[in-house]
Amino acid sequence: MTVNIGVHQANPSLYHLSRLGLLEELLGAQGETVVWHRIGGLDTAAALADGTIDFGGTGSTPPLSAQAHGYDLVYAAVSAPRPGHGALLVRADSDIASVTDLKGGTVHLAIGSWQTHFVAKALAQQGLSYGADITPERSAADSYQALLDGRINAWVGQGAELAAARREGRVRTLAEAGDLIADRSVFFTRRDVADSRPELVGLITRALQAADTWAAGHLDEAADIAAADQGGSAADWREALAALPWRLEPVSDAFVAEQQEAADILAAAGFLPRPITVADARHPGLDTVAAQALAAAESPEK
Repeated sequence: MTVNIGVHQANPSLYHLSRLGLLEELLGAQGETVVWHRIGGLDTAAALADGTIDFGGTGSTPPLSAQAHGYDLVYAAVSAPRPGHGALLVRADSDIASVTDLKGGTVHLAIGSWQTHFVAKALAQQGLSYGADITPERSAADSYQALLDGRINAWVGQGAELAAARREGRVRTLAEAGDLIADRSVFFTRRDVADSRPELVGLITRALQAADTWAAGHLDEAADIAAADQGGSAADWREALAALPWRLEPVSDAFVAEQQEAADILAAAGFLPRPITVADARHPGLDTVAAQALAAAESPEK
């Protein structure tokens, strides 16, 4: 059997797993192979639904959108929170002093990603709406420059781009993502895969944690790979990667509550087409499978 895995390059666990041969080794022992598909985070759920892939991973928002649009996905595992992963930035000399001052302004962000969850919650905490009180625009290659030029009011930076912007010292942090949301990587599959092959989901989860363990111990090499493939400097990538937890967890009640809060905020803002119940996408069997797989990843000799 061939297992198809979606790789969203902004998901560090999947990104490194696709390059290390760890899953190939685990599946090869069972006479199976893996094919990697580079797929954007916003396309992951549709690729799962149409059978292009069997497993994927993104940030917190795409699975909420998928569930709201009727895709029957289930959560497999999540990363630990990523407190240093992203931030809402304004120009250093901007007169914007708080999130409230963004009302009527333009914010560049990766629309549909975890950044939407982050910005929507930052606004909601101040009684503002993502859907009514700002103009959200999709980030582009020149978003940082647009911020410096005053063409936009704020920008959500993450990873190496955030490290580079802060190093230059021309921006100011309006809100840290980690102060408002858990900002986890989220891994999911189709319900039929979870029902019929939970052991496969366990092997993938185990391999993901092995890739995380490798990255945590090889930050320089991981940074060089990312810089060569995605651009930016290896030094900025290393700083960004060093801030990540490199630890996976089974789905928990706390995670479901985090996702439900996000879903409620996004539905109220009109970003989701309807309210959803996040617990409907929890597969109790996979909680046990993930716990066992992660324990095995910590003791690979067993």
